[in-house]
Amino acid sequence: MSVANISTSKLKQRITLGFLELIIMLSLFLFVPAGSLNFWQGWIYSIIIFVSSAASTFYLWKKDPALLKRRLEIGVVEEKEKTQKIIQGFAFIGFALILLIPALDHRFGWSNVPLSIVILGDILVAVGFYLVFLVYKENTFASATIEITAGQKVITTGPYSMVRHPMYLGALIMLFGTPLALGSWLGLITLIPYVLVIVLRLLDEEKFLSKNLPGYNEYCKKIRYRLIPLLW
Repeated sequence: MSVANISTSKLKQRITLGFLELIIMLSLFLFVPAGSLNFWQGWIYSIIIFVSSAASTFYLWKKDPALLKRRLEIGVVEEKEKTQKIIQGFAFIGFALILLIPALDHRFGWSNVPLSIVILGDILVAVGFYLVFLVYKENTFASATIEITAGQKVITTGPYSMVRHPMYLGALIMLFGTPLALGSWLGLITLIPYVLVIVLRLLDEEKFLSKNLPGYNEYCKKIRYRLIPLLW
């Protein structure tokens, strides 16, 4: 599928806007509440996020522009199901808090996180992104919204042979690493509501796919674990 078929110019505009939004988000929720640009944990984290996002975007631009377009259609407005609109709204608030609390932690010095733990957090963020990238490579239907597209089929290979929702697993790994990478023990508390949001989205998505995607129920019987191998 060629980029031209989905409007190259519009796709470039969406990509540019997406990275601009990313920069603004990191600035507003990290460096502004931190009260200083002297936040080296925030800089390293931001670089990992930016480079990982750029690498995934470049890969999809070259290999699967249709999926890239679907991945850029993200957020409350883009969701078609009312339940998912609500869940996405809470997800945005949750992610903002995962950045905001560590930034305030840095500003007021609430935590003392060893360098080794910060490095571990950065590694987890990168690993989480890599797992999401593997999902992109395996599943061209991995839309940012819950929907069924023309020709969609159940994917059972790659990370989908281990759990039914490997993208959410990658997101959880990245989110768990975020407060650590930002040098904040307190930030780990924000994971509790965010995990709940992911679980609610996952369960609602499974209901939708079971009703609308042929073969999905059979896949669920074959792959027992939704999110975490050997656990759930």
